[in-house]
Amino acid sequence: MSVATLTRASVEALTQFDTASVCNALEVLRPEYRSSGFTRLPLIAARPALKPVVGVARVARIRAAEPSRGPVPDRISWYEYVAHSDLPTMVVIQDVDDSPGTGSFWGEVHSEVHRALGAAGCVTNGSYRDTELLAEGFQILGGHVGPSHAHVHLVEYGEPVEVCGMRVAHGDIVHADYQGAVVIPADCVAGLAAAVDLVSRREKAILDVCRDPNFTLAKLKQALASAKEIH
Repeated sequence: MSVATLTRASVEALTQFDTASVCNALEVLRPEYRSSGFTRLPLIAARPALKPVVGVARVARIRAAEPSRGPVPDRISWYEYVAHSDLPTMVVIQDVDDSPGTGSFWGEVHSEVHRALGAAGCVTNGSYRDTELLAEGFQILGGHVGPSHAHVHLVEYGEPVEVCGMRVAHGDIVHADYQGAVVIPADCVAGLAAAVDLVSRREKAILDVCRDPNFTLAKLKQALASAKEIH
């Protein structure tokens, strides 16, 4: 399955899994994903209790510490870029200031604008504000909460970015919840549910023994061995 053949239903179905379970599944489907494709530094979820959000990436770089020293992309062209998709989108923004988050790109207004444009949420190393006024259902994972937008402006959009160790290109499938975010390769979407189920069944074999009032180390050793045989 390629991004071009994804449907809204197949993307939204991914929201039934939390991000840690998605990472587990990708370790089965793509073992190299044990060390790449996900955020490695902590991010703060604006709404930790919100269910996972998923969408195809719309990427940009911003600065906020000082006014722009040259031409910058206008907001309308950015909005058109975000909206140009039949699928839900996830906005991934890299703040390239020396001290990311001096000014917030995200708040009440921009969360409402981007929700209306079809975005499910945002992942950024920058800051956000208006936490109690954000658009309904819109999730933001950010570096911190800050009060001002300072001199925030777009530097460029459409080119690959890196946020907290997660590299993201335009059109990548991004899954996020309160734990962080991960890029799901398009060719893993079809097999993801089965891989999540496999890992869950292996974990259950161990958890059941650990939660048994009659737990023994011998039973744990047996469960660990049997879990490896579950396919």
